[in-house]
Amino acid sequence: MDYGFYDILQLIGALGLFLFGMKVMSDALLKLAGNKMRSILATMTSNKYLGIFTGFLITSIIQSSSATTLMVVSFSNAGLLTLTESISVIMGANIGTTITAWLLTILGFKVSMSAIALPLIGFGFAFTFIKRDQALNWGNFIIGFALLFIGLQFLKEAMPDLNNNPEILSFLSQYTHLGFLSVLLFLFIGTILTVVIQSSSATMALTLIMTAQGWIPFELAAAMVLGENVGTTITANLASIIANYQAKRTARAHLIFNLLGVLWMLILFYPFLRFISWLSVYLGSDSPYINAAAIPVAISLFHTMFNIINTFLLMWFINPIAKLVERMIPVKLIPAKEIDEPKFLTKEVLKYPETAIAGLIEESKYLYKNAVFEIVTHALNVHREDIISNLKLKKVIEKSKVQFQTDVRDLYVTKVKYIYGEIINYATKSQSKLNLTEAQNKQIAEIKIANRKMVEIIKDVSELSRNVILYLNSDNKYIQKEYDKFRKKIAKTLRVIYLFRTEEDNQSYYQTLQELKHKAKENSYKNNLAIDMLIREDLITVDMASSWFNDNNNVNDMIEKLIVVAELLYGRKDSLLENGLNKDQQKSA
Repeated sequence: MDYGFYDILQLIGALGLFLFGMKVMSDALLKLAGNKMRSILATMTSNKYLGIFTGFLITSIIQSSSATTLMVVSFSNAGLLTLTESISVIMGANIGTTITAWLLTILGFKVSMSAIALPLIGFGFAFTFIKRDQALNWGNFIIGFALLFIGLQFLKEAMPDLNNNPEILSFLSQYTHLGFLSVLLFLFIGTILTVVIQSSSATMALTLIMTAQGWIPFELAAAMVLGENVGTTITANLASIIANYQAKRTARAHLIFNLLGVLWMLILFYPFLRFISWLSVYLGSDSPYINAAAIPVAISLFHTMFNIINTFLLMWFINPIAKLVERMIPVKLIPAKEIDEPKFLTKEVLKYPETAIAGLIEESKYLYKNAVFEIVTHALNVHREDIISNLKLKKVIEKSKVQFQTDVRDLYVTKVKYIYGEIINYATKSQSKLNLTEAQNKQIAEIKIANRKMVEIIKDVSELSRNVILYLNSDNKYIQKEYDKFRKKIAKTLRVIYLFRTEEDNQSYYQTLQELKHKAKENSYKNNLAIDMLIREDLITVDMASSWFNDNNNVNDMIEKLIVVAELLYGRKDSLLENGLNKDQQKSA
């Protein structure tokens, strides 16, 4: 056999050049498409048809189903995509990846790109001298595109020639005449190759070259393509290992979708191949069973038809697939800790601006709902359940006379301080490391303001709480009544905010919040006639009056800050985030 160690190294090097070209081209396209593609992914998935089209569109443009799938996993991890939306996008990505096969078949086998590849690299390199990111990305795309086909040409040349190395055919022949067992064997080979190389495009290129060289017949090449469809799911499953249960569900759904497709295809394998052969002849090509040179076109046709039909069949079963993976991967409850830690902020959210913003908003909402709301209500000696109930506020205040053992400082340290620090940390990193638009930068700045306001609210309520406890069961019914008014005003604000953030039609609650904020501003500058009368008639002491005036300003400031937090975290009608919230989060919001 005239094929030695040096030739094997050349083959590996050619594959490396092909993969490098694919990576450079795909990365450049990702940067060029950038914010627009991610925005489309996060917003155009309201139904399964749009989701499938979105997955197809993005994969066709960025030429990498793995990149699309990893983006979907990241968006699922951040809660920007629901499970059913993620499945539909992945289905579309499977169709989009067939464009790469046609690109390789037409430009790599039907047309020789090697003659213009080097001039293309020179042309692309000229773009890198322009001091603009967009021009640099275009230059990298052109260079990557050229390298891809140079690598493909080297792959074709590095593959051993059967005329000079007939031993290879004799080696393969013992595995190509085992009937359906050969099909399963080459399906497994296609899976393993894709897992090892981490690129279905590279495995497809190898398959096309092997068929063009006459190594393997049409049916075994088709089996390898089926294996590539299984192997490409491994990338997403590996990425989801360190992600949350939502991302794991998305990756598992991808695997189940592709496995189901391979299963029905194996049942109809030989009739389907005869259909592809007929279609190839109908479209003007030769039959892949007669002419080996026609196999690359037939394989590309097989790849495309299989993924289109598989998507069409399984799109009606998106919900059952989603329910299956939900049973396989249940919701993972976060264990309680002495000091609360972030639930939505992970290293992965800093990958994209959209996921970073979604993580920051969800963490901020969680902080308000599970810490700030609890601390404020307990500091006022009011039950949270009463605030969110339909009980009249007068009754809420009257029934909450029993003093709570509330240490606001301790609650701040255990429930707020660390999470607040991490929110500011992640927000600052997002602004410094990610390529944000002006609107995204403003959004993160608003998130930081909302969190700072929440910390100020806790400090304000800590001061108020001392006098609430002091006067709650005071013998002086007048001062007790005044502090009950304070509690009622804050309780009303908290209730309206709750309705504003949970009710779908919340415009009326928004208007109520604006009125409450306006009244709070007015009350900061107006003396209360009732308290003046109490002072004049010596119905309250000087100390009580002094406490009241300080706390009156404090209460009005708190109300303003609470409403500002609600506006910043819940007031924005941002479709990017509205579409991204998964159903579990919507129910618990």
